[in-house]
Amino acid sequence: MLLPENKKCTIGDSWGILAFLCATLWNLPVVPALNSTDQVTTRQSIQQTYDLTRYLEHQLHALAATYLNYLGPPFNEPDFDPPRLIGAEAVPSATVDFQLWRSLNDNARLAANYQAYSHLLCYLRTMDGATPATTPTLRHSLAHFRASLQGLLGSIAGIMASLGYPLPPPVPDGTATLNSHFLRKMDDFWFLKELQTWLWRSAKDFNRLRKRVPPSAVMLHLATRGF
Repeated sequence: MLLPENKKCTIGDSWGILAFLCATLWNLPVVPALNSTDQVTTRQSIQQTYDLTRYLEHQLHALAATYLNYLGPPFNEPDFDPPRLIGAEAVPSATVDFQLWRSLNDNARLAANYQAYSHLLCYLRTMDGATPATTPTLRHSLAHFRASLQGLLGSIAGIMASLGYPLPPPVPDGTATLNSHFLRKMDDFWFLKELQTWLWRSAKDFNRLRKRVPPSAVMLHLATRGF
């Protein structure tokens, strides 16, 4: 921007401004930065997590069909849609208001996914342990899916660490024991439905997140010092 002749800075003024800027920069709080390599690595991690989520969606489709047949009627009937009876502590619901979901920041979005899959993984362990040894194919499928879900949880933790976000508190291990065999089957049925919905939601979350992390930009992360 051009200045009128009577407004132009003198050489002395320029040195004064420069000294002021240097002093200001010297006293700024430390701002750790991700270099371009870290930025690319983070973006790749988000992309890989998104791909893993879509793979788990495909894997769950085959597992659910096998497991519902193991549960038998009415759980394997296409029109079966019972009310949800399971407690929120055992299997968290993926249902959320759309506007609320859009308003979530990256930290809240990742934390919700991490907490959900921590709960879901705990419940999946109980399913795996309760499956009889007389169904080796089903047990193998459950173990394989559990390992993939554990990998997804680890990937989410890695993304949160690379972005400087703390992990949510650990989930208490184990779920409530139900006396009714039918109610336990009902919980397993709803577990599969909620897991399907969570994977669908997570794919949306990671797709949204990868668009927010540009491939060639350098990110700065302010250290949390009361700001």
